[in-house]
Amino acid sequence: MLPFDENVTAQSAARIAMQEALERDVEAKQVAEHVRFLDPDGKRFAGVLRDTIDQLLNGEVTGRYAWNQLFKTEKTHAGTLVEINLQREFRFDDGGDVGRVDDKHPMDYRILDIDVDCKFSQTFGGWMIPPEAMGHLCLLVWADDSKSKWSAGILRVRREWLNSGSNRDKKLTLKAEHRDDAVHWIWRDAELPENVLLHLPESTRSAILSEKSGQKRVIELFRRVQNRRIGRGTVRTAAQQLDYMARLREGKGRARTVLRRDGIVIAGPYSKHREIARKIGAMVPQRGEFVSFRVAEAMPHHGDRPRVELEGREWVLADPGDPVITAPRLPRVVGEEEA
Repeated sequence: MLPFDENVTAQSAARIAMQEALERDVEAKQVAEHVRFLDPDGKRFAGVLRDTIDQLLNGEVTGRYAWNQLFKTEKTHAGTLVEINLQREFRFDDGGDVGRVDDKHPMDYRILDIDVDCKFSQTFGGWMIPPEAMGHLCLLVWADDSKSKWSAGILRVRREWLNSGSNRDKKLTLKAEHRDDAVHWIWRDAELPENVLLHLPESTRSAILSEKSGQKRVIELFRRVQNRRIGRGTVRTAAQQLDYMARLREGKGRARTVLRRDGIVIAGPYSKHREIARKIGAMVPQRGEFVSFRVAEAMPHHGDRPRVELEGREWVLADPGDPVITAPRLPRVVGEEEA
C-alpha cells in the first residue's frame, strides 16, 4: 500500500475547491468573455500597452527606450495611464463606489453592469489591490517590455487568496501559489509588440542613435533593422522630432528615397503595402508598424521563391549575394487609415 501524504492530499483538495469556486463565479466569467469578445486576438489590448509604455518613455523628447530609464514617479504613474488608455480604447463605463460608507473606493470600470478595478504591474504578481475591493472583480494586467510579453485576467478578490498588506495603504497582493489558478486569464504570456531599440545588439543600437540628425537616425534604423516590424514609438525615438513621420516619406534625403537606391523598400501598415510584403514573403506590418526589406529583380537562380510585380518587373527578397540595384517605388497611399 502506498504511503499516505496528508499535505499532498490537502493541496489537491484545495485546488479542486478553487476550481469549483472559479466555475461558480458567473460574473467573473462573463466579464472575461466580454473583454475577449471585444478583442478576440488581443491586438487592441496589446496595442494599448505598447502605446502606454511608449508614452511613458516619451522617446520623441527624451531619447529613452528602456523601462529602467524611467524615473520612479513615472513607473508609479504607469498603472493610471494603463487604466485610462484601456478605458479610452474599449469605452468602458466608469465604475461605482464600493467599500464602507466612510471609506469609499471608486472602481475603475463598469463592464456588463459589474464593477471592475484595473490593476497594472510591470512585475508579474506585483498588483497592489486595495482592501476596499474585497469581494469585487479586478482586471489584472501585466506587461514586460524586456520579455515582449503581457497578460490580462479577471480576479475575484478573496481574503484567503491574498497576502496581508504591509505597506502604508494596507494594499494586498495575490499569493504566488494562486497566480495561475485563482484568475480567469483572458490572455496569458501573449506577444507584446516589440520595443525594437531595446532588443537590438548594443553595437547596432549605438550605430543608429549616434547619428547626429533625426533623419539619419531613421535611415540607419531601417537600413540596419530589416524584415522586422518597427513601431511608431521606435521611429519617434530615433527621430526625436515632432514631424517624425515625415522622415519616412519619399523626398530628397528622406528614408524611402535614400534607401530605395540601396534596394531597400519600407512597407507601411496599409493594405497595398501589406499585400506586397505578404506576397514577397517579408514580415507584414501591423497597425502602427513599418517593415523594411531589400529586394532583387527575380532571376532564374531564385527558383520558385515568392515574388511580387512592381513597375512592370518581378521582385523577390534579396539574397546577400544579389547585386544592389535601385528598388521600385511602393504604391502611394492616399487617405487610407492604418490597417
